[in-house]
Amino acid sequence: MFETRITKLFGIKYPIVGGAMHPLSTPEFVAAISNAGCLGIMVSTLTQTPEELREAIRKVKSLTDKPFGLNINLFPSVTPVKTEDLIAAAVEEEVPVIETSGRSPEPYIQLLRSGKGKYIHKCARPRDAVKAASLGADAVTIVGCECGGHPGLDDVTTMVVAPMTVDAVSIPVIAGGGIVDGRGLVAALALGADGVIMGTRFMATKECAIHANIKEWMLKATEADTMIIDRSLRNNTRVAKNEPALKVAELEARGATLEELLPYISGTLGRKLLTEGDMNAGILAVGQVVGRIRDIPTIQEVVERVMSEAEEVRQRLNRC
Repeated sequence: MFETRITKLFGIKYPIVGGAMHPLSTPEFVAAISNAGCLGIMVSTLTQTPEELREAIRKVKSLTDKPFGLNINLFPSVTPVKTEDLIAAAVEEEVPVIETSGRSPEPYIQLLRSGKGKYIHKCARPRDAVKAASLGADAVTIVGCECGGHPGLDDVTTMVVAPMTVDAVSIPVIAGGGIVDGRGLVAALALGADGVIMGTRFMATKECAIHANIKEWMLKATEADTMIIDRSLRNNTRVAKNEPALKVAELEARGATLEELLPYISGTLGRKLLTEGDMNAGILAVGQVVGRIRDIPTIQEVVERVMSEAEEVRQRLNRC
């Protein structure tokens, strides 16, 4: 059921990828997504050294015998990171899938392609997907401006960028942004994508290690309860519309510097929000689709529901 080039490429049961979310995509969370028949993706930003990364990779392997991935973040970082060392560690540990995001992977492509694993590049513009395909990516993920986290600079929706990307490359395409259920999955497939990526929906699950207060906020949120910040840094980020996010927007409108913004966008404050449950303690990356989430099931239940809904949609369309 719903076998696509993505399910065949990665050896997974369903054409669903779990979005890489810092600091939520832990080994336990990733393994749960993979065990549910999807592709869980851990984030390299959970670790500071190649040795710590190796330990985290081995932890995932101890929790699942299913394929999983590792995201290598190429965004500029306040804390210097030796990206080459992280990629080398992932290759040596034989991570089944490596994903890059944030900037062009060209400086690292030889190293990325040196192992046996598959390689995905995640981006927000069709032209970046074309570049990744030309460099030898096995698949690309394209996200629209609805997505949580980093939706790119152009404010173009998934309904537009997904088919544009499908038309522009011959490799499999994974579509993200606004996907929460079986209807979204079928819609993405109808646009020509081979699978979908979901982040916000997996945040609102029993296995996700965020405070219960945050999950409760998600259940009550509307589609209008997110906003874009960091435009002045050319690092657009979709986040929950809370006090820190509104303050950042106010400061950006005044022409604030990075140093002035850091006290509000600090990752340390974001982690405090996630662990202590104070919605105004920091920044929370979340997509517009939060307005459609109304329960906190297990990851397995989310996946089973999505696939059941997708089958119902397919049958309904076949009757048309």
